[in-house]
Amino acid sequence: MRPINEEEAGQSHRNDLQQALGHYLARYPDEGDTIARIRYLVAGHPDCFERTCMPGHITGSAWIVSPDRSKYLMTRHRIFDRWLQLGGHADGCAQPHLVALREAEEESGLTGFGLFKEPEGFVPLDVDIHVIPARSGVPAHEHHDLRYLLIASAEQPLKISDESHDLGWFEKNGLMETIHEESVLRMARKGDAVLRLGGGDFVYDLS
Repeated sequence: MRPINEEEAGQSHRNDLQQALGHYLARYPDEGDTIARIRYLVAGHPDCFERTCMPGHITGSAWIVSPDRSKYLMTRHRIFDRWLQLGGHADGCAQPHLVALREAEEESGLTGFGLFKEPEGFVPLDVDIHVIPARSGVPAHEHHDLRYLLIASAEQPLKISDESHDLGWFEKNGLMETIHEESVLRMARKGDAVLRLGGGDFVYDLS
């Protein structure tokens, strides 16, 4: 069998992502414009997983809940100085769900994460496109952010990374009192709905 080269592997991962976005769109048809923009980026830019891809690139985020589903892990982002979900640049990783997992581990110091997988595969919990202002010689650009549902023990000690001012678990009332950004509250609503409805399971071994 002929070995698959790096370009073919990248195309395969982009095809997988397009399929996952199709499943997401079937669930949230009102988000068609956002999905169309992400699909256009993925189809037209083989380098869409690199931060050098302009005017935008794919990023991965993690919506992290505790095993009893009562708490949500948030980070106070060092640059934006706001409480946000954990996440960051793909830096060449063409599987955004693994980006979300990597960023969750690096930005929290936690281990033993479970990543939610549906029968259709690793379908994003939420998607968002937002503009990152120009900074340090990097022009303003878009993050096409794919968010995934993760679970981790809230009993583990947290380790604040260089990306954050602070980390903390929020119960629902505290989250609603502290967070006022619709994109974050939307993840909370979607995450609660997915956990309530089921239809998938958390995967712990992604090796």
